[in-house]
Amino acid sequence: MTGAETVSPDGLNVHVAHRRNPYAYLLTDDELDALLLELGLKRAAAIWRNHTAGERAPRGAYPRPMMGFVLMDATAGPWIPNDSAVLGVVVIGDRGHEYLPNAAAKAGCHRRLGRNNGEAVHVDPHRLGSGSFRYGHSAEVRGQIVGASSQSPDQDLHEAGQLAADFVAALGERHLAWEHRRGPEDWLSPDNAPAPEYRAMIDWYSGRPS
Repeated sequence: MTGAETVSPDGLNVHVAHRRNPYAYLLTDDELDALLLELGLKRAAAIWRNHTAGERAPRGAYPRPMMGFVLMDATAGPWIPNDSAVLGVVVIGDRGHEYLPNAAAKAGCHRRLGRNNGEAVHVDPHRLGSGSFRYGHSAEVRGQIVGASSQSPDQDLHEAGQLAADFVAALGERHLAWEHRRGPEDWLSPDNAPAPEYRAMIDWYSGRPS
């Protein structure tokens, strides 16, 4: 695990860490942490603004100046278990880490069920099972799943959706810049070679048509 941390202009601690980096062709580990930290600072600003806005907060005042976010790896196949498919976490505030189990449960159930965990909580408890979290929504933006926790369910959903959207947009911008630097190549790799997974899919074949 690697990570990075800073303090937001409003005084909220922001800590990020990643477990997987499926975008190594695009970002080093340090650069991935830097991106998560940049996006974490945006969420910290929003959390503080909505926590202190009182009745002026568009989704109601946030009850706590802290949150925990869990991002799943959008490139991970469905055969990979949830505990190995976590891309990283974003922690806002002094006690934001206390909400990571809640966020993880939302994100993990979303990935397993293929839909917002908040729906299953209300209509499909038979699909949750012992130890599942009873509350809250998760968000998915173009395949990127994020669980968030600490505020009300709808506020958690909004913040998770914003982080997912920002992450997808940032990767898209960096990918486009990478394509322009590299030119017309076939593979998303430094040496323009396929991943071992794709080689393994055909390594049984050794002949050629007669």
